[in-house]
Amino acid sequence: MNTYTEHVGEKLNELLEKTYDAEKGFKTAADNIENTVLKSYFESKAKERYNFGHDLKEEIKSYNQEVDKGGSLTGTAHRAWMDIKAMLSLDNEESMLEESIRGEKTAVEEYKEVLSENHLPSSTKALLKTQKNKIELGLENIKTLEDIH
Repeated sequence: MNTYTEHVGEKLNELLEKTYDAEKGFKTAADNIENTVLKSYFESKAKERYNFGHDLKEEIKSYNQEVDKGGSLTGTAHRAWMDIKAMLSLDNEESMLEESIRGEKTAVEEYKEVLSENHLPSSTKALLKTQKNKIELGLENIKTLEDIH
């Protein structure tokens, strides 16, 4: 019996879309930050999300599902908001960190939602758990960046 459903494919594509958004958001943050430690952090998170996206695409394709391309309208709006905050904020770096934390917490919840699906293949479940754990670890590490800032 095939445990991979179109519903799960749709959920993974939603995660993929949000992964694209996060990658672009981290790039935007890196472009708007002068602090070298924070810039490096945001660049590394953008690269991590690029890798997440690649892995998600491969997982979707491996079960003969269509891969959606591009980001979401919500992600575009969020990046525009980050750009506006960067221009208006007296403390640009703190604002970018706060937005990053908010986005990462949302990502963890989105991963948990997909992981709660009953019929995930073991390869999909393992991939999503690994990615979620990396995001959670990043949230723990962000505390040190807040102290540096």
